[in-house]
Amino acid sequence: MTEAGFQQHGTALEQGRYLRVVNYHNTPASMAGELRAELTAYADSFASVTLADLDAFYATGEWPLDRPAFVPVFYEGYLNTATVAAPICDELGITAWFPVITRFIDCPVPQQRAFADAHHITLVEEERAAERLAMTWDQVAQLAERHVVTPHTGSHEEIAKVVTAEDYEREIFAPRRAVERVTGREAPAFVWLYGSPYGTSPDHDRAVRDAGYRYQISNTMIQRIA
Repeated sequence: MTEAGFQQHGTALEQGRYLRVVNYHNTPASMAGELRAELTAYADSFASVTLADLDAFYATGEWPLDRPAFVPVFYEGYLNTATVAAPICDELGITAWFPVITRFIDCPVPQQRAFADAHHITLVEEERAAERLAMTWDQVAQLAERHVVTPHTGSHEEIAKVVTAEDYEREIFAPRRAVERVTGREAPAFVWLYGSPYGTSPDHDRAVRDAGYRYQISNTMIQRIA
């Protein structure tokens, strides 16, 4: 980064114009108290960011909030995301973002553990014996009434393994249609397994654009797709 770049970042931080993204995965009931305390601390110091806030920033260049902002992101589509994390966010008035693995949600209940084990979906010990591991599409629709729901690929696949036209359809295009069909709302963002950023591969970038996504979430940033 150039000296001018450091100065711009420093000024933005001093003025509170930065966005903290906090990533969560499994949120079991045993951790509810800890999660509530952590989110309460964030809510005391940061404003949660809605899709409208982010769109307004990119449309005008002006940060629409009067204090530093954060985005809590809950990945995968675990059942406990809907039953534990979302109610806590609602209780605290926090807008959260939920990237869901659409084929995990589609998976028949008896097969969800095998699907999780085969697709890098980590399970906590207290829930390995649970009958259902993924949320239902009805719960996805309910989340979208107040939060941002968007795909985290179809199968929790990494970018290097999405090669054929069928792969692109399964992992990029079909998930967006599924989320939008269920929620009746735009699925604005896309997320790869391991958080690969936009700009990693021209072919994959083109597919993400062609699918209609406007943002890509990576490990270090939320990128606006031109």
